[in-house]
Amino acid sequence: MTQACAGMVVSTSPIQCGDLRAERTRLRLVKVNLPISFLSDFGHDDEFVGVVHGVLAKLAPDSRVIDVGHELPRGGVRPAALSLLRAIHYLPEGVALVVVDPGVGTARRAIAARTAWGYFVGPDNGVMSPAVAMVGGAEHTVAIENPDAMIPSSGATFAGRDVFAPTAALLSSGDATLEDLGPPVDADSIYPLILPLPEVGGGTVQGEAWWVDHYGNVQFNIAPEDLRSIGASEGGELMLIVGSRRHLIRWATAYGEVGEGEPLLYTDSSGMIAAAVRGMRADERFGIGDGTAVMIAAE
Repeated sequence: MTQACAGMVVSTSPIQCGDLRAERTRLRLVKVNLPISFLSDFGHDDEFVGVVHGVLAKLAPDSRVIDVGHELPRGGVRPAALSLLRAIHYLPEGVALVVVDPGVGTARRAIAARTAWGYFVGPDNGVMSPAVAMVGGAEHTVAIENPDAMIPSSGATFAGRDVFAPTAALLSSGDATLEDLGPPVDADSIYPLILPLPEVGGGTVQGEAWWVDHYGNVQFNIAPEDLRSIGASEGGELMLIVGSRRHLIRWATAYGEVGEGEPLLYTDSSGMIAAAVRGMRADERFGIGDGTAVMIAAE
């Protein structure tokens, strides 16, 4: 049995006309904002991180913001790209807001890309390219040019606040589509970031340092399979060569397998080979920094 109620035909049981508004509210589809993962080189000495959070909170108050990290080397595009690459599979699908932008205020483009993982928002300087490739590549990319998606400013050096944060908020909340932000970008014109591969042969693996973490551990662009290909195995000893210096070093599984102050190679949490010194900094012991060339040889 049905009856008319406020111009609508509804069931008389179990909902009565007086309850219709409450029931419609209960059944209303609730829009869920996409989480925003925020990575930058801003540090925490100034107000920059807080200001970006403020913009996000004003424009997308229901969006969760995850701080991936803000202590990256200033203007360090490759360290930032590698940080995002290491993190992306552990971040909830949503919006990646990446602000490491040494070319801010120049002709470099501000871009937003849609992928199977979600959206990537940041400068077109290669900082997002490895992570975008890791999640299957961009389905569509646009240049952020719509002034309605930006905060007006007399300066051009805080795109994180004025361009990238508003864009991330609009995409997170669903208040704008990618196409609303600006014209499409040819995929072939997007700035790539080429990550060097190790060279394997003659009983050695030649590579370089990719990352020095907070503890002084050094990640190389060398995979465990590269070491196995020269006959090495976990538990054995190898020679780490840095410049003219040679270091006998054990390939271990964990720090506790060597004594205090002793070095080791191990497979780190990203699945790459890294060097550590138990209780000390490997970067200082071996004189290694970002980009330092290394060789690992079978003993």
